[in-house]
Amino acid sequence: MKNLSGFIKSIRDIMRNDAGINGDAQRIEQIVWMLFLKVYDSQEAEWEFTEGDAFKSIIPEECRWCNWANSDLTGPNLLKFVDGTLFPTLKSLEVDTSTPIKQSIVKTMFEEANQYMKDGVLLRQVVNLVNSLDFTDYEESHAIGDLYETILKELQSAGSSGEFYTPRALTDFMAKMIKPQIGEKMADFACGTGGFITSWLKELEKKVVTADDKEQLHNSIYGMEKKPLPYMLAVTNMLLHEVNNPRIEHGNSLLRDLLDYTEKDKFDVILMNPPYGGSEKKDIQNHFPDDIASSETADLFMAVIMARLKKNGRAAVVLPDGFLFGTDNAKINLKKNLLEKFNLHTVIRLPASVFAPYTSITTNVLFFDNTKPTEETWFYRMDMPQGYKHFSKTKPILLEHFKVVEDWWNNREEIIIDEFPKAKKFTAKELSEDLGYNFDQCGVPHIEEEILLPMDLINQYQEKRASLNAKIDSVLAEITSILERKD
Repeated sequence: MKNLSGFIKSIRDIMRNDAGINGDAQRIEQIVWMLFLKVYDSQEAEWEFTEGDAFKSIIPEECRWCNWANSDLTGPNLLKFVDGTLFPTLKSLEVDTSTPIKQSIVKTMFEEANQYMKDGVLLRQVVNLVNSLDFTDYEESHAIGDLYETILKELQSAGSSGEFYTPRALTDFMAKMIKPQIGEKMADFACGTGGFITSWLKELEKKVVTADDKEQLHNSIYGMEKKPLPYMLAVTNMLLHEVNNPRIEHGNSLLRDLLDYTEKDKFDVILMNPPYGGSEKKDIQNHFPDDIASSETADLFMAVIMARLKKNGRAAVVLPDGFLFGTDNAKINLKKNLLEKFNLHTVIRLPASVFAPYTSITTNVLFFDNTKPTEETWFYRMDMPQGYKHFSKTKPILLEHFKVVEDWWNNREEIIIDEFPKAKKFTAKELSEDLGYNFDQCGVPHIEEEILLPMDLINQYQEKRASLNAKIDSVLAEITSILERKD
């Protein structure tokens, strides 16, 4: 998989000729379930080697990837096997509470998976392409971490479904600043494809010294994701990061009463980019106390995060601007709780196009811990890097762009540019009493619009038009002069 774009393009070109594939979302799902089986087969080969006779696959022999994908099945016979045997078998695997996670995930993965292709010859071509991937190659196996984002970039319309994935540079930055420690447990309650989790693992791996450290690393993560496709990629991602029993659950973190959480449900670290822009129904809101029962998805996730952060725990959360300046009761009460029960020490205002091309919503990273009430909060505006007007698919945000933020973080000082604060410290009293819980501080300066009387506005317009006409006349005269000299 040294050329991810080429790999995806080849599969996409084949699937375009299949009458059963209708659009990018189905194309992605078709790739994902095959990719999972290929990865899982690679892991099973390793488990067979390390466990010997004690290993027994949960998948019946005829349904293991190494057997049917390497067979001569093709055309109608391949379709008959996949539709009539493979999928029904994997969806109905016998699983109970004693089944190891690394085995039970197979059934969970296929409970909502679908097989769309109608041409068995084309299906064989796709299977062969996936089968050509070599997960025993270190670089190739770890390239899978960016596969889903690559698919979304290649198949742009898939981004219109609201699946906006956090740029890897941002997840890496947040994981770095949270300073993971061996023995800590981290969580992401809407984990998508597992971006924050893989960034956590990568940062924590730097501290691994012993075999016990390695085991604690692999047992340090928890994720939940309600959408089938990203859930499948998250599990696949964990397997390739040698997390053999990944605690990634398929479900909705908002479907549990907030007051039911106990100490065993809490975590040392929470790293998240909660879904935002969604509107939750009343039955979801009923799981939350009335004073914070917002219809906004991001607000409800913020309530869950605060409820599930351990004493002395740390959190870094991406939230839209609406949370910062929102004045409805739920947002005010959430921010009140944040200041009175947690230490909101830093808010990083991110550039507007961080999530381009999927969305232009302006976002922020809130860093807080469960050590004490907030005494003071630093706000810092991260401006666009030099030479960038905005981020895009071809010019995404990079980890190196956060270097200026890190430098400021380690040596904090107030910064004023053109009379507007770029970095400033506020006390909890200022944020609550003086500013009325308006956390919209140190943002991009807003140019005040001058309101003129109608006749003054007309006169101003006429002056600007006259000036523009004069410039046009001057340019035309110069062009005419040049042309006349040539004649």
